[in-house]
Amino acid sequence: MQIRLAVIGLGNVGRRFLELVQRKHDLIKNRFNLDLIVTAAGDTTGGADYFRALDIPTILELKANGKGMAAYPTHGRGERNMLEMVRGAEADVLVENTLTNLKDGEPGLSTMRAALSRKMHVVTANKGPLVLAYQELSALAKQNGVKLLHSAAVAGGLPVVNLGRRDLGASDITKFEGIVNGTTNHILQAMTEGESFDAALKHMQELGIAEADPTLDVDGWDAANKLVIVANACLHRPTKLSDVRVEGIRGVTPEHIAEAKANGQTIKLVARATRDLGTWKFTVRPERLDATHPLTLVPGGYMGVLYESDINGQIFARIKEENPYPTAAAVLRDVITLYQ
Repeated sequence: MQIRLAVIGLGNVGRRFLELVQRKHDLIKNRFNLDLIVTAAGDTTGGADYFRALDIPTILELKANGKGMAAYPTHGRGERNMLEMVRGAEADVLVENTLTNLKDGEPGLSTMRAALSRKMHVVTANKGPLVLAYQELSALAKQNGVKLLHSAAVAGGLPVVNLGRRDLGASDITKFEGIVNGTTNHILQAMTEGESFDAALKHMQELGIAEADPTLDVDGWDAANKLVIVANACLHRPTKLSDVRVEGIRGVTPEHIAEAKANGQTIKLVARATRDLGTWKFTVRPERLDATHPLTLVPGGYMGVLYESDINGQIFARIKEENPYPTAAAVLRDVITLYQ
């Protein structure tokens, strides 16, 4: 069965997704009877599409040389932006991995709307449109008989959404706790080992783990965005960012770390959803966790989540993720899931 992919956003995750489509092509065809081809690809320079499939090595070479899809030979259409490309592409699935934009969700939000309206499935790692318009996009997918899958948008390769939405689908989830931001987990680990917050942040930036502007991470907003997605997708509770009480890690001092350590505790930035008398409460904040808490087993370099439910009890999962490949693999996982 041939599956035509329109891929927009060719940054770290998008390029690695294309690498995996190429590398795993034969395995996926033999194991799942799916022949994945890329019939359209676009970035900020423009787009290219061809019904017989674009050449992935050519795309990757262009990007490696600092060029965009407008330079794609023969079939490049530099005058077309990503939205125009999606509106005209001959594809079954939109794979949307543009940069997260939490102001208006663009260009991801418009391209997702266009794809769903054309009865194309959407797979994405982009948090922006999901945080800003989850209920709208879900309704649009249902209306058009297609699916919106986004397991890569929460903790990358860790199947957080799949656990909550699929594997606990018949359960009544009562609690969610997660360490879902790798940057802050790295910083807190370094502080536990004796570094100050400023020194730890600088070190993470030098390593490329933290962004030059670390606001979303260290102030807790990235974790809050992921919590909003979990709430909508897994807890079946329409939730907006304004529903989450957010506190970052800037206020965590070496004294706090030392005091927690003396009491056998570890400080972690925890995204938490708890239900009391039918009402959900959402928080992101640094918390002191006792040594017996499963999330203390999530050191720097890892992310982890904990679900509690009525019939499945407690489920804990973690992942070590220090490069974009697990996130790209999660995008590929969702594409395969569409047809299983």
